[in-house]
Amino acid sequence: MSVLLVDIGNTRIKWACVTNGRLSRQRGAAHADWRSEDFVDKLMGAARRIDRVIVVSVAGSRLDRRLVSAARRARGIVPQFVASRRHLGGVTTAYSEPWQLGADRFVAAIGAHQLAPHRAVCVVDVGTAMTIDLVTARGRHVGGAIVPGPSLMAASLLHGTSGILHRSKGKPAGGRLFARNTRSAIEEGARYAVAAVIDRAVREARRALGAPPLVLLTGGAAAAVRPLVRSAHRSVPDLVLRGLAALI
Repeated sequence: MSVLLVDIGNTRIKWACVTNGRLSRQRGAAHADWRSEDFVDKLMGAARRIDRVIVVSVAGSRLDRRLVSAARRARGIVPQFVASRRHLGGVTTAYSEPWQLGADRFVAAIGAHQLAPHRAVCVVDVGTAMTIDLVTARGRHVGGAIVPGPSLMAASLLHGTSGILHRSKGKPAGGRLFARNTRSAIEEGARYAVAAVIDRAVREARRALGAPPLVLLTGGAAAAVRPLVRSAHRSVPDLVLRGLAALI
């Protein structure tokens, strides 16, 4: 059996196939202006045979409908969309209203718990927004935090502050916090701010649990932040897809 796994984020789409229990390499692309034909060309050709399509999406109904149309037309399959609930995939959320927990966050938590079933994990997904979620060794999703990702943080300053666009030209700072031009100051400030939130979250998690959690870093912007994170961590770029694979 071959199952196509699809993770549709705010700006990027990632996908992989599980064939005979083995997860293929993750592929990804920005999905701006994708049409149904793009889903057919790029996703439906991912395997010779596709028996099921499992999707987690936070991009909105418009893009979801295009994927559904593509799957029906190309493979005669109706995709299954994962939604958050109280219990799923060995994880139980403490959210007062489980439906408010982003499905991508819940699936990432499931993937993390499957990856380290006997350890508490702190899941950090850095994308358009950065989400941080804490899961105990017994699979209880304690809760999480959401902050703007580095690009969104920088964009909010560039477009929301009077006059700053006129001072924002210049070369990248090359990893320095104290930059020598305004654009670099914004971009480096955003990266350092996100990294600082991660380190603070890890300290808070350790205080709550009495022991340090395993920190798993994922998301399209994780590579830009990772060198600045002081806490010990592990990079798992396909964590959401691993969570989807656990639901097969």
